[in-house]
Amino acid sequence: MVYQIRMAKFVDAEQIAEVHVDSWKSTYADLINEKDMSNITYENRKTLWETVLKMPKEGQPAIVVEDDRERIVGFISGGKERTKRFGYDGEIYAIYLLTDYQRKGLGSMLLHAFAEKMQTEGYSSILVWVLTENPSNQFYLDYGAKQIEKEETTIGSGTYQETAYGWKDIDQLLAKF
Repeated sequence: MVYQIRMAKFVDAEQIAEVHVDSWKSTYADLINEKDMSNITYENRKTLWETVLKMPKEGQPAIVVEDDRERIVGFISGGKERTKRFGYDGEIYAIYLLTDYQRKGLGSMLLHAFAEKMQTEGYSSILVWVLTENPSNQFYLDYGAKQIEKEETTIGSGTYQETAYGWKDIDQLLAKF
């Protein structure tokens, strides 16, 4: 199968929302309380993605991967690092792949495209927050990310621990591809 990576467009909002919700629920089913997971719905994610994609902000790329039928099976988005506490200027806000498309190299393709785009946007470093119990944390370590910090976060009414991983130099991340 041939996959294509491209910048997201407004018309992609519904498909991105579906990937977001479906992969969120499959990834976090054993990590997040079911009541807390119910807060993420197709409707609110579609609204979110329509808002994000209707008027894209410079320096905040959203990139999709689609299969040979032009169906979006994953995405990555990010922009400026939001906490301003760790000395990183860029951040991955979300990266999700449908379960059937995981472990096929598509996450790597998305990360590579994102790092290249962030570098052309003038960023020099990237951080990402991941639930500490998420087994996909190893993905970031495999690409040379360093653990930065652990914090508590609220999802719904529950409290969960998340870990920040980062690349101080985008060039070091790009050298892994």
